[in-house]
Amino acid sequence: MDSPAAIETLRAALAAERARALEVEAELALARAKAADDAATIVRQNLEIAKLKRQIYGSRSERTARLLDQMELELDELEAAATEDELAAEQAAARTTTVDAFTRRRPSRQPFPEHLPRERIIVPGSTTCECCGGTRLRKLGESVTETLEVIPRQWKVIQHVREKMTCRDCEKISEPPAPFHVTPRGWAGPNFLAMLLNEKFGQHQPLNRQAERYGREGVPLALSTLADQVGSACAALEPLLKCTEAHVIAAERLHGDDTTVPVLAKGKTITGRCWVYVRDDRPFAGRAPPAAMFYYSRDRRGCHPQAHLANWSGTFQADAFTGYDKLYLPDRLAGPILEAACWAHARRPFFALADIEASARRRAQVKTQNKVPAPISPLALEAVRRIDALFEIERAINGKSADERRAVRQELSRPLVDDLEAWMRAERPGLPRGSDVAKAMDYMLKRWPAFTRFLGDGRICLSNNAAERGLRGIALGRKSWLFAGSDRGGQRAAAMYSLIVTAKMNDIDPQAWLADVLARIASHPAHRLDELLPWNWRPAGAISRAA
Repeated sequence: MDSPAAIETLRAALAAERARALEVEAELALARAKAADDAATIVRQNLEIAKLKRQIYGSRSERTARLLDQMELELDELEAAATEDELAAEQAAARTTTVDAFTRRRPSRQPFPEHLPRERIIVPGSTTCECCGGTRLRKLGESVTETLEVIPRQWKVIQHVREKMTCRDCEKISEPPAPFHVTPRGWAGPNFLAMLLNEKFGQHQPLNRQAERYGREGVPLALSTLADQVGSACAALEPLLKCTEAHVIAAERLHGDDTTVPVLAKGKTITGRCWVYVRDDRPFAGRAPPAAMFYYSRDRRGCHPQAHLANWSGTFQADAFTGYDKLYLPDRLAGPILEAACWAHARRPFFALADIEASARRRAQVKTQNKVPAPISPLALEAVRRIDALFEIERAINGKSADERRAVRQELSRPLVDDLEAWMRAERPGLPRGSDVAKAMDYMLKRWPAFTRFLGDGRICLSNNAAERGLRGIALGRKSWLFAGSDRGGQRAAAMYSLIVTAKMNDIDPQAWLADVLARIASHPAHRLDELLPWNWRPAGAISRAA
């Protein structure tokens, strides 16, 4: 048996190793923060040089202006990333006694414009001395902390006036604490931050365009200043992102899809991917609230969805992307994942061959080129008619319980599905191997168990439209923001899309939710963090009225 002295020695050695590990972690975070700050500084200086050159003797062409926009977007992402790394370094340094915290060198902030109205909120000083308990206090002065806030298109500066008090008995000086800001050493109010985040990620307005608009409204704010606030706000919302992810991964059935995201890389753009996994139980009257989780990757390799769903098992509704194939292996460690194919994906190639209006347009285009237009396929028309009959049944049972949906499908849908399979297998041998109709049939017949899985499970949807709806904002936003400024920017965008899309799925105004959450999250108990999630959220005013 080990002696008490040996046990104490081991404990001391373990404590020393833990302290050393914390020091190494803090030093690594410090180095990462310095590197991020240096990268942002270099891009900021290059942008200033480019603007000066253009101002003095540069070209006024649209191409030059677009290049400056690209540099501003890159600076936007680097500034936000540098702020996130700075906060991580500060937190790591706080757990040690030997590593100093890192603070970024920021350009000196100019005072808020004088024409903005000021609202003074007086925070009265204490009536008793915190040092000796005396009551003979007199006012010594006051400290003013200014917070820039926005009230729907009306700007104002809120002045929190904190009275300084001194004790006549012991000369102890005291004053109330400064108001909370989401960003350390911050000045931005929660409503302003919510507007900034929602416009950037929800309305797809890059920060440089927001800065231009704010300047026209009489509030000049630098791009780097806005990016600094975005990085801090995203860091503050990280706990809610983890809760959302845990809720999505807890589902028994998920929708999955991905879309392209152009990413700036060394002066050119590459094609990254944004993946989404949607939990939506409303079609079968499930009680779990809907939510969406987004991830970013630099490419479309199958290892990414395999990593996203590494610890998940259940029914997965998605297209026939080969990168998902390893998810469906029967000997998977985390448990089996059952594939549920999307009938909307299967219908599209048939519909393209049977679309009369599109065929008429194609005929008009090729007539001038002396080409023979492709005729409308009667087989494709028949396939669309049969698949549309299944969707008609689904519309009638949408929102009913899983058992009710399964019963209706067994009675009405199964005969139609069996007839469709028999019809395709009868018609397929007579089609040329390379014909479009044959390819559309082969797509379904090779995956027939996945296409028919919905018949025995009322929770499964007929289509994967839930995931496609989640990606719709990105598809629309690409025309506005053109590309992500970096991989870190893509990851940050995916995180914010998760929160904003989840709020929309729960019929919550994302900006109102973000404003309230950013105002409360610092003082909110960690064990009650679920109360701030969109489906549980109640505005602070509603809570006080209910009380």
